[in-house]
Amino acid sequence: MRNSMNIKHQSALEMIPVRTRREAEDFIELPFYLYKNDPNWIPPLRKELEKVFHRKYNPFLQHAEIERFLCKDTGRIVGRIACIIDDNHNRFHKEKTAFFGFFESINDNKVAGLLFDSAVTWGRERGMERLRGPVNPSMNAECAFLLEGFDMPPVLMMPFNPPYYLSLAEAYGFGKGKDLYAFHKTTSAGIPERFEKLVELVRHRTKVVVRPFEMKYFDRDLEHIKRIYNTAWEKNWGFVPMTNAEIDKIARMLKPLVVPDLVLFAEVEGKPVAVGVTVPNYNEVLKHLNGSVGITGFAKFAYYRHKVRGLRALVFGVLKEYRKTGLHVVLYYETEKAAQRLGYDWCELSWNLEDNDEINSFDTSLGGTIYKKYRIYEVDL
Repeated sequence: MRNSMNIKHQSALEMIPVRTRREAEDFIELPFYLYKNDPNWIPPLRKELEKVFHRKYNPFLQHAEIERFLCKDTGRIVGRIACIIDDNHNRFHKEKTAFFGFFESINDNKVAGLLFDSAVTWGRERGMERLRGPVNPSMNAECAFLLEGFDMPPVLMMPFNPPYYLSLAEAYGFGKGKDLYAFHKTTSAGIPERFEKLVELVRHRTKVVVRPFEMKYFDRDLEHIKRIYNTAWEKNWGFVPMTNAEIDKIARMLKPLVVPDLVLFAEVEGKPVAVGVTVPNYNEVLKHLNGSVGITGFAKFAYYRHKVRGLRALVFGVLKEYRKTGLHVVLYYETEKAAQRLGYDWCELSWNLEDNDEINSFDTSLGGTIYKKYRIYEVDL
């Protein structure tokens, strides 16, 4: 990796690359300062976030490069940004795109300008033609700025930011790349009666069997999820297939948190051809931990995990040759029934591309309503 530049603005502001342990800690700690009075912000686990930037822990870095920068004002940290190039993305989409992520800043156009300048220069130095973001660190993780819905906390693996981040990006010259939608649905609303009839029709036509994830055959069922995930979404905007190592990492992280009855396969003639992965909204637990898990943190986690009332519909995918068969209706139906049986109150269905009319219409027809929007920005280099 090339040495990155130090940028000075007048005499007070300076940009520095993260090199030392102290600078890495400052990078992690900045949002704890910026959001300390925001009741809707969910503190990330510090140790887990730091692992994102180390090849030993993060298989994404086997095919990607990340460099972090801090903006200081007379010694005080006032902003941060990560610059990212994902070789797999650029090969898959035949692009020369750099990304920025993990953006945090005080409400100051000069500070934000220096942060974005660092990403622009870093990308240009490496021959990139476009800068897009935020992604933290990829489209398969947290991504986008919150655009609407600032009055409530984010669900698991979804971002949160103050409204002024949008102004900072647009003042710099970023334009809209793509908007993403999140739908909210209460379990008490149930499923419209017409779907009950449609489910029975689909069952009759396809002979589909729906079964839960089997923890005793964890590796086998994980392979089914990998196969469906990486083929069902291959044509989606911004999608990049995850490597086996990346999916394994996420699976290890989620394994202790999985509710098997909410991870459902649709099988036709004994073959898994569709999957729905819904997870409890553990952000309702994380908000009590303040970014750390010690002895008291484990005790809090054990206590609050049983009080989680929300869910996030994280992954729903159907193999291409089965997309017109209605299997997605059966999966949503069985997931809803499981959520009701297990006592959950609501679910967020996210994220959906703004122009994915089919899935957006379907989520609306289920009784879901768009309650949050997100935006990914980009600028030509």
